[in-house]
Amino acid sequence: MGHSLYLLNGILLISKPSFFTCPRNFLTCFEQNSCSYTRNGKLPNQFCRKSSLQGGQKVLELDHVKSSLHKETTICNGVLSGDFPSIQSLREIPMEELTAKVVMVRFDSTILLEKELEWNSKSVSKALYTIKYLLEARAKIILVSDWSEKITSKLVEESIPDILSSLLQYKVVSVKGLSFGMSLKREVIDEAEILLLENLSEFKEEVANCSKFAKLLSSGVDIFVNDSFSRSHKVLASTVGVARFCGACVAGFYFEECLSQLKNAIKANKKLFAAIIGGGNIYDKAAALQFLASRCDGLILIGPISFQIMHALGQAVPSNLLERGAHEAALDIVKLAHDRNIPILCPKDFWCVNDLEKHLEIFPAQGILDGWMPVDLGPRSLEEINSFLTKCKKILWIGPVKFRFSSSYTSGMSRLAQMVRKQSKNDSDITVIGNAACSAIAEEVSYVPVVNMVEHGSVAWEFLKGRKLPAVMALDRSYPLEIDWNVAYYNPAQPLVVDIGSGNGLFIMGMSSKRKDLNFLGLEINGKLVQRCLDSVNQFGIKNRYFISTNATSTFRSIVSNYPGDLALVSIQCPNPDFNKPEHRWTMLQKPLIEAVADLLVYNGKVFLQSDIEAVVLRMKDQFLQYGKGKFALVHNQYDDKTNNPFWLEENPFGVRSDWEQHVLDRGCPMYRLVLSKSITI
Repeated sequence: MGHSLYLLNGILLISKPSFFTCPRNFLTCFEQNSCSYTRNGKLPNQFCRKSSLQGGQKVLELDHVKSSLHKETTICNGVLSGDFPSIQSLREIPMEELTAKVVMVRFDSTILLEKELEWNSKSVSKALYTIKYLLEARAKIILVSDWSEKITSKLVEESIPDILSSLLQYKVVSVKGLSFGMSLKREVIDEAEILLLENLSEFKEEVANCSKFAKLLSSGVDIFVNDSFSRSHKVLASTVGVARFCGACVAGFYFEECLSQLKNAIKANKKLFAAIIGGGNIYDKAAALQFLASRCDGLILIGPISFQIMHALGQAVPSNLLERGAHEAALDIVKLAHDRNIPILCPKDFWCVNDLEKHLEIFPAQGILDGWMPVDLGPRSLEEINSFLTKCKKILWIGPVKFRFSSSYTSGMSRLAQMVRKQSKNDSDITVIGNAACSAIAEEVSYVPVVNMVEHGSVAWEFLKGRKLPAVMALDRSYPLEIDWNVAYYNPAQPLVVDIGSGNGLFIMGMSSKRKDLNFLGLEINGKLVQRCLDSVNQFGIKNRYFISTNATSTFRSIVSNYPGDLALVSIQCPNPDFNKPEHRWTMLQKPLIEAVADLLVYNGKVFLQSDIEAVVLRMKDQFLQYGKGKFALVHNQYDDKTNNPFWLEENPFGVRSDWEQHVLDRGCPMYRLVLSKSITI
């Protein structure tokens, strides 16, 4: 027989297994020392899967097990470092976990529908690979996206499924009914190989991120895969809203590739690192330009932005070429570059056009005559840029050579693309961002494997400004499977207590101080709170407490399954106590998390649930009983005859309160508590 935990005079003790009750303190037993126990449902460390064979040829083959988003990610005090939040990708879900699951894929119509497919294009291959990977895993696929009027004007809507069927070599069936609020029935999903929902462009609820519409979209969906990177800077029902209703939300292969390229683009890992910056509107892009000035070894300005910087440098610039209200922003950028002692290359000359005579002429940058407008970079400018680029080992190009007027007789964009292509052959790290710049590179050569191209300039600018991309933040944040438990704990073989939604860590801090024979792990989605807790761990040197910044709904299994000891207790206390978002109290606990707890918890282990809202605890209890695979039962199996609700624990059985629990009790409000036990007989 195992051991029991109970509370005596505020101290958690171990005794023989039994039900221990007293008027004010209560805790049931759970096993701790089961040396021969093997946890059910333990996921393997290796998540990659080789392809099956069809007709003697490999259909799919995954790269290395780790997501490219995690290749350069390091762990600092338990918090993932890097420029993006760590998210979970499709490649991290084992194929057997996808079989028969309903998976909704938000695909990018700009890649698969709006232009002739370039089969050598990495973006096309990755976008198709996402869907084909799911097909090989025998998942039930629902495709959803928006497409422009340009597409529907050339093609009747019924032909879109035909296009996708041809691309995927599987039958795609169009399904209507969103406008009538119809949700997909399981039999409809089972009958078709791939379902395609209606064009989301037709629904105002999509742009409004309507909660009801998002719930309708995700009806019956087990896993959401976002592969539409071009919409990642927008808050849409199909990219952000659905994340509230799906058990797991991950990035597709194309989405993952774009994120990885952006992450690589801003690393100052090679000298010299130059940023080529085109386009205009310096006022809106000031934060992004300051970020680049803080990372790069030189800025090369090729568009209308250059006029504002030239003016900030004290050069004479015609007033009609300046942006109103942008001078201070330009001065800040110039000052930052000066403080870092990095050069700013502004154009030395321009091709200009005369409105009256309609012919081209070259003018020096500070000698443009009245009536003439710049249309392209001049030869001196291009020569200076080329001279600087030949010294660079890393180049980021974002924005086009585009002025107020354009001319078919100028070739600055083409010349710049040739320079960049030449540097790519000299082992320079090149990233090109934006449709115009990517098109210029593509025209120089049909396939440039050594140049990373990200077509979605709007998304990149938002990221460079330091803004969080909504669709990225909506995806589940993952944690590396290879956690060094020997670093986290003095003795990682001790039984583990996991507090999901650990907040400020008050519960774990108190418990770990009392119980040195147990290890305590806090899982919390708020990275700032986690960092504070880890700072406290380092300060006091207590080696039986640890915290991880993560979304436990999707990562609980991968984290806990690799723990060397037994999982003895899971606590979920006051989920999401946020006055601004009270509805989040109802969304944290989802089926995948409960199933993982049911599989990994040691037999006779306990689940402790509490909240200051009675209905929240009742709902959590019902969910554990519904999704817990029949393994859970209430420990205090007594019910109120009138309400059919359990009698609540009068006090916290551990004698250690969470931060929100303490806040509620200080207000004089009640807490609702209960304990579930994992049955030894199933």
